Amino acid sequence: MKLVICGKGGSGKSTIAALLAKSLVKNGSSVLVIDTDESNFGLHRQLGIDLPPDFTDYFGGKKTVLEKIMQAEPDWESVSFFEDEWSFSDIPPAYCPEKDGVKLISIGKIHEVGEGCACPMGMLVKQFIGNLRLNPDEVVITDTEAGIEHFGRGIEENADAILMVIDPSYESMRLSEKVAELSGSIGKPVYFVLNKVDGANEQFMRETLEDRNTVIAAIPADSSLSLAGLRGEEIMTDKAEIKHLWQTLMEN
Repeated sequence: MKLVICGKGGSGKSTIAALLAKSLVKNGSSVLVIDTDESNFGLHRQLGIDLPPDFTDYFGGKKTVLEKIMQAEPDWESVSFFEDEWSFSDIPPAYCPEKDGVKLISIGKIHEVGEGCACPMGMLVKQFIGNLRLNPDEVVITDTEAGIEHFGRGIEENADAILMVIDPSYESMRLSEKVAELSGSIGKPVYFVLNKVDGANEQFMRETLEDRNTVIAAIPADSSLSLAGLRGEEIMTDKAEIKHLWQTLMEN
């Protein structure tokens, strides 16, 4: 299964990605987490893994990838970075560290002022996800940057399902409408994960969402998770809500 996790900034999507990856591994799955957020430096720490080199460097670096794309103008879609399908074992170990059954790839980070847009990384990760061949026990979790720009890059086109993390904020609730619309336009199921909730705001959020059946998990506010994130520590919490989340996904 190939999952894409999205949400507004600060909603906790990287935390959910890390919790989900760890929970799936405990259930016997092999998990690859793909970090596509060029400005997020916390996900790898939540997984307890050192930040790997930019996966873009394997293809010559961001500048080389961009040049290859520009040379094909206007037929950008003809550019291919993968001649064959890849499996987990084909991923170069230097770019894909592993801990406790969870593998991590970082597509690329912003390292310098003026180095340009993240479009090359978007095209690369779209093709990478599309060319991955999975065994039945393998799961890919793609953690996106905040907002919905990744939809414009087409990252979701090769996913099996989309998880949107919604925190108790007006902005997050409004964004859920657009995510549902965009997901529907490409025929992808979208599931909502309510995060940092208590009894009062959870009820309001469920009542406000148009289709309550798409809410597959509600994660209570947890000060230990917040503190771990603040300290940049590995997440060790095992939540029953996360187990219910992936079990529901597998059933659907």
